[in-house]
Amino acid sequence: MTDPHTRPFAQHAHGPAGRAVSDPPGIPARELPGLDPAWSRVVVAPDGEGTVRHWHVLDNGPLLQGRGEEVAATLLCVHGNPTWSYLWREVLAQAPRGWRVVAVDQLGMGWSERTAEARRLAQRVEDLDGLAATLGLHGSGPVALLAHDWGGPVGLGWALRHVPDLLGVVLTNTAVHQPAQFAPPAVIRLARAPGLLAQVCRRTPLFVRAATALSVPPLPRAVRDAFAAPYATPGRRAAVADFVADIPFEPDHPSREALDAIAAGLADLAQVPALLVWGPRDPVFGQRYLDDMVRRVPHADVQRYPGASHLVLEDRPEGVGVVWRWLQQQVAARAAAEQVLTGPEDVDGGSGIGAGTDVARVPVRVDVGRPEEPAVVEMGDGRRSVTFAELAGRVDDVARGLAARGVQQGDRVAVLVPPGIELTTLVYALWRLGAVVVVADAGLGLGRLGSALRSAGPRHVVGIGRALALARLTGVPGQHLLVGTGGAELDTLAQEGRTAYPGLPEEGDLDGDADGAVLFTSGATGPPKGVVYTRARLGAQVGLLRDTFALAPGDALVAAFAPFALYGPALGLTSVVPDMDVTAPHTLTARALADAVAAVGATAVFAAPAALRNVVATAGELDEQQRDALTRPRLVLSAGAPVPVALLRQVRELLPEAATHTPYGMTEALPVATLDPTTLDPADEPGVCVGEPVPGVTVAIAPLDADGVPAEDLVGDAGVLGEIVVRGPHVKERYDRLWTHQQASDRPHGWHRTGDVGHLDDRGRLWVEGRLAHVITTPAGPVTPYAVEERLRGLPAIADVAVAGVGPAGTQQVVVVVVPPGRGGPAARLTGAPRGSAVLAPADVAEAVRASAGVPVCAVLVRDWLPVDVRHASKVDRGELARWATGVLHGRPLRDRLADAVRDRAPRTRSR
Repeated sequence: MTDPHTRPFAQHAHGPAGRAVSDPPGIPARELPGLDPAWSRVVVAPDGEGTVRHWHVLDNGPLLQGRGEEVAATLLCVHGNPTWSYLWREVLAQAPRGWRVVAVDQLGMGWSERTAEARRLAQRVEDLDGLAATLGLHGSGPVALLAHDWGGPVGLGWALRHVPDLLGVVLTNTAVHQPAQFAPPAVIRLARAPGLLAQVCRRTPLFVRAATALSVPPLPRAVRDAFAAPYATPGRRAAVADFVADIPFEPDHPSREALDAIAAGLADLAQVPALLVWGPRDPVFGQRYLDDMVRRVPHADVQRYPGASHLVLEDRPEGVGVVWRWLQQQVAARAAAEQVLTGPEDVDGGSGIGAGTDVARVPVRVDVGRPEEPAVVEMGDGRRSVTFAELAGRVDDVARGLAARGVQQGDRVAVLVPPGIELTTLVYALWRLGAVVVVADAGLGLGRLGSALRSAGPRHVVGIGRALALARLTGVPGQHLLVGTGGAELDTLAQEGRTAYPGLPEEGDLDGDADGAVLFTSGATGPPKGVVYTRARLGAQVGLLRDTFALAPGDALVAAFAPFALYGPALGLTSVVPDMDVTAPHTLTARALADAVAAVGATAVFAAPAALRNVVATAGELDEQQRDALTRPRLVLSAGAPVPVALLRQVRELLPEAATHTPYGMTEALPVATLDPTTLDPADEPGVCVGEPVPGVTVAIAPLDADGVPAEDLVGDAGVLGEIVVRGPHVKERYDRLWTHQQASDRPHGWHRTGDVGHLDDRGRLWVEGRLAHVITTPAGPVTPYAVEERLRGLPAIADVAVAGVGPAGTQQVVVVVVPPGRGGPAARLTGAPRGSAVLAPADVAEAVRASAGVPVCAVLVRDWLPVDVRHASKVDRGELARWATGVLHGRPLRDRLADAVRDRAPRTRSR
């Protein structure tokens, strides 16, 4: 019976085990979705032994030739098991002008010739080499490789023979090595089991069908049928079983030597650009194989798609565009490298904005200039402290102990330990080793925390018992090392270090351009993103904090803001961790703050806005001695979200000698600008003034058009509304394994697009007006939320206010949500339910809002609380607010709105 997906061909002859051995190559039917029949051709080429074979390939080369289009570069695409060249149909469809794309069906696979005997890995590499030569790919111009699954080792084996011609290598969900600490994938072990291999892979289409059943979201039935079309009979599925059997798990497997040689040979690709595109939900080549590949090709760009599975370019079709953008960049880079440079580099990226000055970098090591002074003090039950000398010695011992446990220079280590002596010791020990510290805030919640840490692919996880249990529960990879909060486990580790005596790198041997930390964003406007800092950029950040705020040895810092609880030892500052849950900033009380200040004679306080809010709220609990202690600090720093001036003035009443600075910045760059808002002269400017850029940092504006889209070119003119773009020596190195995010933010190159909008005034001060994602695109033009909120904040009938947009982009309407005085009590925060059923504001309140807003307001709504981000409990979740307001205005029943509120997992606070 003729296969309906092929053109007629000769009757099969069958060899051993029912293999189809005289099966000429077929041609896919025209009706396969997304496949242009003009791409299909049959190529006659020798296999690895010189036997003439017939291959089916998808090749747009003849079409280019027919159009008289010159080939500038070629992309060779190699599929894995049990797919075929159909996997690359969108790659062909989206090929830029001048690109030839050749997608092969490996022998025995797809519509290529079936062979009498199974092909081993080494043979398949030889096969591909012979085919590529026949197709004219060798020495005829730049060529790139795109490979998936077991096409990865086959394609890499070919690529290693032609390194000088390689433009780049793109790999998607593949492997060249089985990590020793992990068992082989269960699905492959099962399919490979004796008695099951033939049944699952050859006699039935179970394995073929299972490959396309993994996709998230599910693939259309017609697409799944197209993937299965070449494998309609057992004879045509023989090579599917062969591929599975050829996986060299055993040390004496016939293909082990070939795979090991390919894995070792990846070092030869050090000068070849590489891109890894990955779906971590793959039950075969998941996160562990990405981590292994990153270690083997450390210079590779990475685009990780959380939630995507084995067929990552099927699950995330936008990945095809990413591959082409990346390849086009390599073409441009090669062309630029071939040009003779005749002038200096344009460091401004064509923007014309000045670069600013460099800053002194502070090494990320313990400063021992005051050896007997306390370095870290922990408040709470059983107050503990450690001197700078003790900390430095302990750091060296723990670093040796970690090295004895297998932590190496460059390893990523997730640290899940509460702020205090143990956390500080571990972080500085890891930096002493040259390891990379991975930190995610526990306030992200279990699911988001696990997802964040998995994305970083740590090789080790160090944490307290509960944290390690949660890491195991959420599938965070890596060797686990228990560290308690009392120091006993670290004592053991330090003792191991003193007896093991492994060598530690000298400070000068640690590359400043090497990664030093992966820090995660709060996820207030999307999933948390890993932000990579090199050691040099960490040092620049510490130096900027020191110089901007005149911090010096002898100062003492109350570290109530987790991200900066660690920098004190590098600056020679005594750091005191107050009696609070640092991951929940609103737990800081006035008494806890006063006791921490008194314990070390603190001169500076760093606390999140929510922490300051609770300090003010609990000030009535202070006794006279505690109030006196709060007169000592000269500086209060608060970051993470805009801080209302009224709150800062209340803070000044409690800490009368302290300047209250609110440095502007983000996980990707802090500080950017700063000022004390309580000293700000009244100004008729929209938004929140965050001060002048700190020395060494440059700020520019990418103007918004009428649709709220920022321009590519940057300006420094006063009064221009646009996206805030910054540059400085402490700005992130890159987003971790998120190449598309990095490309979007790094424009022009060397700058960081913050995602905030605002403007500069005529004195060079920066005014922030909200997030770019929250700009309301009205028919009259873009409206920024902070600008409206600042006009409304002083109205007597409003305790808090937030602005959101409803409706389609370009025609959005402004909705104002107000919190009345006295609302937002504990009951509302616990249940998430507004009091009563009233949602529309009273007429007098609505009238006052409309009179003061400065823009047309379509509705004024009432809530008992505003949903805020988890990490800082301060940033309004405007996406949630917009969804809620849309439901109200569309007349959804109140019970549905209450259900939505109860499901809302974000903290609730009366805050902006």
